[in-house]
Amino acid sequence: MKFLTIIMALMVCAALFVARAARAGELPTVGKPAPDFNLPDQNGKQHTLQEYRGKWLVLYFYPRDDSPGCTQEACAFRDDLSQLTELGAQVVGVSVDDTNSHADFAKKNHLSFPLLADKTTETAERYGALMNLVLIKVARRYTFLIDPKGNISKVYLSVETSRHSKEIIEDLKKLQKEPNGSKL
Repeated sequence: MKFLTIIMALMVCAALFVARAARAGELPTVGKPAPDFNLPDQNGKQHTLQEYRGKWLVLYFYPRDDSPGCTQEACAFRDDLSQLTELGAQVVGVSVDDTNSHADFAKKNHLSFPLLADKTTETAERYGALMNLVLIKVARRYTFLIDPKGNISKVYLSVETSRHSKEIIEDLKKLQKEPNGSKL
């Protein structure tokens, strides 16, 4: 019985340690400026937040190239890209994978939008999307809808990969109809 108690105490301590290590930075606030970034895409081209001014930006963070959920989400964005573009939006994916991994992932799935490599994890941290599991770091599946002025319009912390792009299309339509929404 005493042995079982010790094991349980160790498990609780380990769980608390992992939970503490997994905490990300603070999430950006809706209505406030989006954190800046300067990251390379799958082709080595640098991207900054500033270059998307005047357009809506769907900045989505994802854990890993080629994982089932990440592939489903990326392909849904690919399939809905023309609708998003018609609404004045650009789609940009971000993970902590490197540019070579992104290039393979984009080629394999015919992705025509940028996949940014956040190897230092600084951008994921600034967006509160970094999950630090002590030995590995991955981006959480979070999405930020950034308006043409560079402000956070909506934050998605719970994403259903099969319909996330459709949800963003619906939200963009609603936001652009609002009196203070940014119509393009």
